[in-house]
Amino acid sequence: MYPMLSFDNLEEDVFMSQPPGFVHSQFPIYVCKLNKSLDGLKQAPRAWFFTFSNFLLTLGFVNSHCDNSLFVQATSALLTYLLVYVDDILITGSSLSHLKYLITQLHSAFSLKELGNLPYFFGISVTSTSSSYFLSQSQYASTLLKRAGMTYCKPASSPLSAKPTVSSSDVPFTNPAVYRSLVGGLQYLTITRPDLAFAVNQACQYMHNPSQAHFALVKRLLRFVKGSLQCGLTFSSGAFDLHVFSDAVWAGSPCDRRSTFDFCIFLGSNLVSWAAKKQPTVARSSTDAEYRAMALASAEVAWLQMLLKDMHICPSSVPVLWCDNLSTLSLAANLVFYARTKHIEINYHFVCEKGSTKQLLIRYVASSDQLEGD
Repeated sequence: MYPMLSFDNLEEDVFMSQPPGFVHSQFPIYVCKLNKSLDGLKQAPRAWFFTFSNFLLTLGFVNSHCDNSLFVQATSALLTYLLVYVDDILITGSSLSHLKYLITQLHSAFSLKELGNLPYFFGISVTSTSSSYFLSQSQYASTLLKRAGMTYCKPASSPLSAKPTVSSSDVPFTNPAVYRSLVGGLQYLTITRPDLAFAVNQACQYMHNPSQAHFALVKRLLRFVKGSLQCGLTFSSGAFDLHVFSDAVWAGSPCDRRSTFDFCIFLGSNLVSWAAKKQPTVARSSTDAEYRAMALASAEVAWLQMLLKDMHICPSSVPVLWCDNLSTLSLAANLVFYARTKHIEINYHFVCEKGSTKQLLIRYVASSDQLEGD
């Protein structure tokens, strides 16, 4: 058994005003030096995590180098994963009896409330079956529609219109705070809705000065959400092989002609990572834009490989990166091309290094078969 631990230790000196009703009569202008952390103190989360993580280390857990909130306990007979988000804890592993023993140890050291199997976590609903898990945010999406006053709106068939008409001369939107609030809510919705990522990225580009036309795009996006409330992600068991689909929309922004890249990464049949972002610099060719996208996707794969290694999961094959641009594939494979592409930053040749050392297989996929795009 462990004594009830406290996360009161502070690494620095913290002072506070004397609380009402406890002001010292002789020293009313003095302040108090805290010996313990208090709820609401900005140092409190760090103090709590420091105490909790040190306790886990005494139990044989190892902190992941890729995700500081992930702890892994591995022996020859079992694997246990523990994930911490502020004061919420998720625990899973290969042995149910060991999980119960671990929870008992945590109860002996901390004041915890056990909630059982995971049904709902930070706006994400988790539905389990005998062979899979389904993650969705239908309740959160309904709340977002209510906040926008669009609970009974007409659903849309797609998040973006085929030919969006947005120009710099559009009338400014009168309430930018509402625009930012709704787009921020849509950003959180992309946790389980990768189909919204590209459209939400488009909306995020006008946070500083939205127009009426930009808000119309957000309303269409919300109408699409209305018609797809039950959509989400399904995770099932299968092979641990990584497949990456990378793409880019060259000079897609009408304002500054910057490109937007996107990628999605599958672990077996499960979609585990995706992104849609505007590139920070102008690409002088579609090859340039696609190559930048490949580099960022390769970096994400490298991070996932390290994370899987920390979790003692060994992929069954070398990751495969799929791209629909033949010039980009040639650039990644042939050093002769480099003399004509000096405008591409050196760090993007990271892709070639991964390919030449067989840490990443780079393959062509037809544009019609791409899984990610605009």
